Amino acid sequence: MILELADIRIQPGKNAEFEAAIQHGVKTIIAQAAGFEGWKVNRSIESPDRYVLQIFWTKLEDHTEACRNGPLFPQWRGMVGPFFAAPPVVEHFELVAKSD
Repeated sequence: MILELADIRIQPGKNAEFEAAIQHGVKTIIAQAAGFEGWKVNRSIESPDRYVLQIFWTKLEDHTEACRNGPLFPQWRGMVGPFFAAPPVVEHFELVAKSD
């Protein structure tokens, strides 16, 4: 399994609208993508305009090729993109170890 981690900064004062949009977008758009296995989003306590979105993919190409280059990505970006204060920083991770 691959973890996509997106560090997102939004425009100040748009938290409620962004949180509704990101939840709706993942549930109705990203969840349709091949290889999608789950997600979660967290808001920073110290920096409330900062979010970390985690999406779990079966393999890297499910995100980097199929999702990003397919018809779902423009729909997703159209839903959440207007809230961004800057482009998200996105990286991918593979599991090394976890708790029992």
